[in-house]
Amino acid sequence: MKKAFMDNDFLLETETAKLLYHEYAEKMPIIDYHCHLEPLEIYENRRFNNLSEIWLGGDHYKWRLMRANGISEECITGNAAGFEKFKAYAEVLPRAIGNPIYHWSHMELRRYFGCNDVLCPETANDVWEYCNNKLKNEDDLRVRGILENSGVKALITTDDPIDDLHWHKKIAKDDSFKIKVLPCWRLGTVLEITNPDFMGYINKLEEVTDISVNTYDDLKSALNKRMEYFMMNGCRVSDHGVLKLIYAPTSDEQLNQIFNKAQRGEAISDFEAAQYKFGLLCFCAKEYARLGWAMQFRLGPLRDVNSVMLREVGSNTGFDCIDYTGGVSGLANFLDTLESTGLLPKTILFSIDPNDNMAITTLAACFTEAGVRSKVQQGSAWWFNDTFYGMEQQLITFAEQGLLGNFLGMLTDSRSFLSYTRHEYFRRILCNLIGRWVDSGKYPDDPGILKSLVQDICYNNVKEYFGF
Repeated sequence: MKKAFMDNDFLLETETAKLLYHEYAEKMPIIDYHCHLEPLEIYENRRFNNLSEIWLGGDHYKWRLMRANGISEECITGNAAGFEKFKAYAEVLPRAIGNPIYHWSHMELRRYFGCNDVLCPETANDVWEYCNNKLKNEDDLRVRGILENSGVKALITTDDPIDDLHWHKKIAKDDSFKIKVLPCWRLGTVLEITNPDFMGYINKLEEVTDISVNTYDDLKSALNKRMEYFMMNGCRVSDHGVLKLIYAPTSDEQLNQIFNKAQRGEAISDFEAAQYKFGLLCFCAKEYARLGWAMQFRLGPLRDVNSVMLREVGSNTGFDCIDYTGGVSGLANFLDTLESTGLLPKTILFSIDPNDNMAITTLAACFTEAGVRSKVQQGSAWWFNDTFYGMEQQLITFAEQGLLGNFLGMLTDSRSFLSYTRHEYFRRILCNLIGRWVDSGKYPDDPGILKSLVQDICYNNVKEYFGF
């Protein structure tokens, strides 16, 4: 018997899976510990003008599909009218069989708009008019309503150390809004000493800290001052994206010499850049441990590989890919360096390379602490891997090499306010996998234990890990 498309038991293949999802997982709240949402839009409670704005604006997952089908950039990031962009996406979507974006798109239509149409060129006009009418008239489809109705209890944005966190502070003072919106300390340009913008960034750091950054020690002092500022504004987590971390320990004296070379505009060798990055990351990670922050570490994305399109539409627009870096050995030495000083913070490890799943999970198990559940652990299937099979494989690997019951679950890593359906997608996959294990006799059918497992992975673990 054929199943209906995306029915109430979508992705749930057994009766046990259905029970686990509908009874235990479906209504659990969300703590989104890594996203790229704009605090300004949350504070202002933005109302989107049309479906194209809320659906396609900033969502490079969808943009990649459109480009793959030969859609002109004018209808993706360009100045085409909203309906033209939406119509172009409707033409592409039926060809996306097997792609999670096909599922996400229809989940977004159903969960937020109550629209059960299958989007295609023939339905595009009706879907456009129906959803736009709701956007215009329903407060539940303004930003705060979307977050509240998604069950979000807290979300953590991604913020540069020089950010003034103005909108975070405004949100924190708004007693009418109960969702916590916290900053995340995201090291970027300051790590890339060969970046042409490096010294310009140092100048900005001097301005916001009122510290003259003439030496490496000055740089550490300035970053410490910003960490204290972030801490005062609710920060409890850091985030780092590194193509490959090279083990290159050196002295502060040598780091100061490298920093001074950059100040003078002299060429920095690849090895000197690796030394600088390793040294600065070690310094910051030790400070995170003292502050009680968790540290997220992301390996492997090769960013902005299309230089023509980078010049045309800018960074973070969907021209990134997986690099098979094999970079786990440097990460292992980094963690060991911190452990040796007694200053290894809670750490969540991500790799964009699915071949790293086993390596990351086994590495995490090497660093533990009494009284802390899975202090170092693999993060959720990340970016290109948050597909049905990518999520399932990450869960299986985590289970086989660690304690799945300690897993922190899903995050959105998204710029779209409608992306919280990805938590539902993950929870259905999780419950289906556990249900399959139970029904095949690989795990006991104990409702109490199963309820605890599912609800811990969906919400309770991340709440405890970050101290909410």
